[in-house]
Amino acid sequence: MAHWLYKSEPFKWSWEQQVAAADKGTHWDGVRNHLAKQQLLAMRLGDRGFFYHSNEGKEIVGIVEVIKEAYPDPSDPSGKFVMVDLKAVAALKNPVSLAAVKAEPRLAEMALMKFSRLSVQPVTDAEWDIVLEMAGGTF
Repeated sequence: MAHWLYKSEPFKWSWEQQVAAADKGTHWDGVRNHLAKQQLLAMRLGDRGFFYHSNEGKEIVGIVEVIKEAYPDPSDPSGKFVMVDLKAVAALKNPVSLAAVKAEPRLAEMALMKFSRLSVQPVTDAEWDIVLEMAGGTF
């Protein structure tokens, strides 16, 4: 299983909205970056990712799971980009702020530190475990 990080501005799509979508989940659309597109194409059913509130809050707040692999994004008139469907799995006990990630030396190479503007990012197994440790697990 691979791990990912999905960034969303809470005023556009929040963790609370993701949770409200329940097992039906929702699509993760609007990606218009070719590297992020490659990340979406690499995702498989059951892959899990962190849900990160960007701009407002700047913190990892929950865990989502891929429930439908990449398919064409109908909001893209060029037909070049794809989306996946995600469902909420669990909230983190303690959200992990961007400041906390930056302060953790073991996360210095995390994509969140190196590619801060990328909306979909890979997370290594070691990074996944460290962030969960920092969060005190999930609810």
